Amino acid sequence: MDKRFAVLIDADNVSGKYVKPILDELSNEGTITYKRIYGDWTRPALASWKSVLLNYSITPIQQYSYTTGKNATDSAMIIDAMDILYSGNVDGFCLVSSDSDFTRLAARLRESGMYIIGMGEKKTPTPFISACNRFVYLEILEKGDNGDSSEPQEKERTERHDGVELKTIKAAISTIIEEVSDDDGWASLSEVGNILLKRYPSFDVRNFGCQKLTPFIKSLGLFEIYSVPSEKGNVKVMYVRNR
Repeated sequence: MDKRFAVLIDADNVSGKYVKPILDELSNEGTITYKRIYGDWTRPALASWKSVLLNYSITPIQQYSYTTGKNATDSAMIIDAMDILYSGNVDGFCLVSSDSDFTRLAARLRESGMYIIGMGEKKTPTPFISACNRFVYLEILEKGDNGDSSEPQEKERTERHDGVELKTIKAAISTIIEEVSDDDGWASLSEVGNILLKRYPSFDVRNFGCQKLTPFIKSLGLFEIYSVPSEKGNVKVMYVRNR
């Protein structure tokens, strides 16, 4: 059964151009039960959102800015999140913002057993990223939505880092394999990937020019991979070990 998600978007910190890739990405995780976006819709700066909200059936929540310098949108989004939590209608939340003010909200929802996906731009502070089960950079989603699947050059692959450096990921993969492998050194690739994501919520193979974990692991040149048919025979089970 698919997980049910509530998508809560901070309009003050997110551009409308990201909405389609956000919803497409989340559809891979489960069913979207709530789609809400928060902002002061009397502000001219948010007028461009109108067509986006209509096209994707997102419910706008009006929150006036009562005091200059204070973000009332954050408070409205936090209150709604807690109401949805206690309704028992969802299994997880997708919090879309680049604002560190939602760090405690993400942590609180996780304490209640919710699966939290954060989405924000690369300027998102580390505390908010770490508070989520998984964090996705919006720039990566937009790039994928535009059909840019080009592989980076080796120099770019080595030096680039979106939240976590490649050399850190290499070392982490090697360590995880050692921790969970059998006597012959082989470890389930899916298990390695799951543990890696728990340790580095912002890790995403798309940050390094790949679309799937297996090609990414192969591209590193540090690990051996082999596959065997599953018990049902319709899929392959992948294993990996250090060279």
